[in-house]
Amino acid sequence: MKLFVINGPNLNMLGIRQPEIYGCEDYAALEKLVRDTCASMGIAVTLFQSNHEGAIVDAIQDAYDVYDGIIINPAAYTHTSIAILDALKAVNIPAVEVHISDVMKREDFRKVSYAGMACVKTIAGQGIDGYRQAILHLEEYLNKNKKCTQ
Repeated sequence: MKLFVINGPNLNMLGIRQPEIYGCEDYAALEKLVRDTCASMGIAVTLFQSNHEGAIVDAIQDAYDVYDGIIINPAAYTHTSIAILDALKAVNIPAVEVHISDVMKREDFRKVSYAGMACVKTIAGQGIDGYRQAILHLEEYLNKNKKCTQ
């Protein structure tokens, strides 16, 4: 199984940016958690982070026929990017949306998730542990929905 973890704008600033909302762990801690979780489960993983919408769209498109699942935290693009939604729909790879904070308890504009419309699940408000939960969910989902091969 191969997973692709995509992180959007400002996630590279974890530990610096609003720790009262996003916690004190930095981006390196998030990467370590994802890599360690996947390694313990025998899952290959690639991580990607960009502050640029087009780069995220390109990364999603490049995932086609390469990865079995996507974990995506589109960050601020969650609420604005139809392009990311369309890319997720185009590649049709099962995806789980992750948010470190509980976006439903924040500003009203954060309650709309375009990317989430193309995802099989959304995990929010669990800190960086939400990524571990997303990996577990995708593994279960992919195993349950395996395609038969002749």
